[in-house]
Amino acid sequence: MSLTNNYKLNLIQWYPGHIAKAEKNLKEQLKLVDVILEVRDARIPLATHHPQIGEWVGSKTRILVLNRLDMITPQVRSLWTDWFKSQGEVPYFTNAQHGQGVTAVAKAAQAAGVELNQRRRDRGMLPRPVRAVVIGFPNVGKSALINRLLGRRVVESAARPGVTRNLRWVRISDQLELLDAPGVIPSRLENQAAALKLAICDDIGQASYDNQLVASAFVDFLNEIHITANHLLPESPFKLRYELDSSSYTGESYLEALAEHRYNGDVERAARQLFTDYRKGLLGTIPLELPPNL
Repeated sequence: MSLTNNYKLNLIQWYPGHIAKAEKNLKEQLKLVDVILEVRDARIPLATHHPQIGEWVGSKTRILVLNRLDMITPQVRSLWTDWFKSQGEVPYFTNAQHGQGVTAVAKAAQAAGVELNQRRRDRGMLPRPVRAVVIGFPNVGKSALINRLLGRRVVESAARPGVTRNLRWVRISDQLELLDAPGVIPSRLENQAAALKLAICDDIGQASYDNQLVASAFVDFLNEIHITANHLLPESPFKLRYELDSSSYTGESYLEALAEHRYNGDVERAARQLFTDYRKGLLGTIPLELPPNL
């Protein structure tokens, strides 16, 4: 994507100490786990895929959960479903905040357990609860998913990356135990276009990026999707929200124009407002990634 060239000089890197430590603990704990629930952000299902997940999962069962279903349209959801199926995967879409789609995830985890316990019985061992772990980038909704699976709030769930710091087991039912793991991110974000999307969606710590640069990138992404897949976006989201259309601007010049138009020339405020409105869904349902085959 040509976009990344503009931002090469401002690399987004974020790998706080507590995440490095959590990853080390997680690798130890994974030996005890039967099923892995990998949670990604439905707006950016590729950017929120951890490159090491395949190596961590090995031969264990992995269930792919795409959270924030409410932030994409049914049409985009169905395009992703088809694409993942073509890759041999079944995605489970959830809105963990409101509990939508969570029952199907629990059933899939328990189904994996039936198989596991059959093998245990065949070897003359007693059945035991399935041990599942929820992993994914910070702030993609893991804690909200666990709270829904449990039916009660046990995990501090906050809209800021890096809230869960420790590993702990939580008993969901006689059939299922869950390990709540802190968010994991690659130690190096090689793909800066993906890193920009993580920043726009608030799936990475704010200390790692410059608001104005990332807000400019957001406008550029949107303009690009408008050209390639206009039918998948709400009509003129910026024009409706700010009475200023972005199509004739670059991201950077749009941010400056918006600052003049609405915020007394305060570009930083304009950048923060763009993020807030997008993250709260006030600009409509806007995906930042579409399946590669489109």
